[in-house]
Formats: sequence, structure tokens, C-alpha cells
Amino acid sequence: MKGFMEFVRKQGVVGLAVGFIVGVATSAVVTALVRDFINPLIGLILQSNNLNALTFKVNKAVFRYGEFIAVLINFIIILAVIYLFFKVLRLEKLDLEEEKDEN
Repeated sequence: MKGFMEFVRKQGVVGLAVGFIVGVATSAVVTALVRDFINPLIGLILQSNNLNALTFKVNKAVFRYGEFIAVLINFIIILAVIYLFFKVLRLEKLDLEEEKDEN
């Protein structure tokens, strides 16, 4: 992992591309987790087979609150994964180390 971190720090645009690809892959995994495991669990609690199908109507307007809940859960989990990734790999300290090296 240390070699990977050195690569990302020194490669600039290439490192950014690698980070983007890893981010997209992480998003796909989290989306599948939410869709296939978390949504059905919430659906059981709310007594609905499909969380995305939960709606309410006001006159002719249809509000899809179930889909919003699913997207919100997906967003929160992705944020948590990114936060943990930075903490575990200590990426937040990279900028501080570079500033010390420049001074």
C-alpha cells in the first residue's frame, strides 16, 4: 500500500486518474450493497418489497420518497467509505508532509 501511495503522490494526473477509477469502482460496490442488502432490510421495516416504489401523491404530483431514501443512504455510505479510506491510509497527512518538505 505504501508503494501505491507514493505512486499517487508523485504521478499527478495519472494518480488522479487512478483515484477516479477507484472512486467509481467504490461507488459501484456501495450502490450494489445499498440496492441488494440495505434497501430490502429497510423495505422489511417499512413493509414494502421495493423501497424505490414508496411514494405519496398530492393531487397529480407523485413524490418518490423511497427512491430519495435509497440515494441518501448510498451517499452517506460512500462518504463513510471515503472518510475511512483517508483515515486508514493516513492520506490527510500527505499535504502536511509536503509542506514541511518545502520549508
